[in-house]
Amino acid sequence: MDNSPTIIGAGNWLGILSTILFILSFYFTLTFFQSLKSGNERIIRQYKLAAVFSLALGLIIPAIYNLYMINKMMQ
Repeated sequence: MDNSPTIIGAGNWLGILSTILFILSFYFTLTFFQSLKSGNERIIRQYKLAAVFSLALGLIIPAIYNLYMINKMMQ
């Protein structure tokens, strides 16, 4: 339990990172919809992938951290 303040502090930073990733996902989604009008397939694909990856990371990072914390608490 020597590292518990460090682990708890990391949770705060992971929450901030997750929020930033959600904002980026929203931005890339809106830009994807805007670029649909242009018809440029390369740009459309890039924005779609960026939106999906940022949303996936924004959801997966807190889930992994929570599983880690549950594992540490059960020990």
